Amino acid sequence: MERIIGAAQLRVVIQRVSRARVRVDGKVVGAIGRGLVVLVGFAAGDSEAQMKWMADKLWGLRVFADGEARMNRSASDVGAALLIVSQFTLYGDASRGRRPSFAGAARPEAARALYDRFVKLCRAGGEVAEGEFGAMMEVELTNEGPVTLQLER
Repeated sequence: MERIIGAAQLRVVIQRVSRARVRVDGKVVGAIGRGLVVLVGFAAGDSEAQMKWMADKLWGLRVFADGEARMNRSASDVGAALLIVSQFTLYGDASRGRRPSFAGAARPEAARALYDRFVKLCRAGGEVAEGEFGAMMEVELTNEGPVTLQLER
């Protein structure tokens, strides 16, 4: 897929974790043991193809250690889980002024549909927990490594 300047870019930040959970109003709504926390933001125009690519990438990305302590195994290989959390602030642009603009993020109604579809695509690969779309969430995690990556498609 050719990158086009100004084109929609599905954005994720992933962190390899030994455990993570999301709370809303003090109640745990999603939790995993070993796996990946996936913060995901959507832009207007993000496509099914982009989401399929990203779901496949998340399950196949080799960020877990093999027997020689090298990042050579994927979430699928080690039976890890994903914790997916919607994060429109990944589209925050603070290049001007002191207040970020979120104009690049998909509108809430469109983002909700994209998020639901993305979670469904990810569930096809293995165990998935999630936060609560649109809620004020507390995300608690133990980053393992630390390993943190940013991906766009």
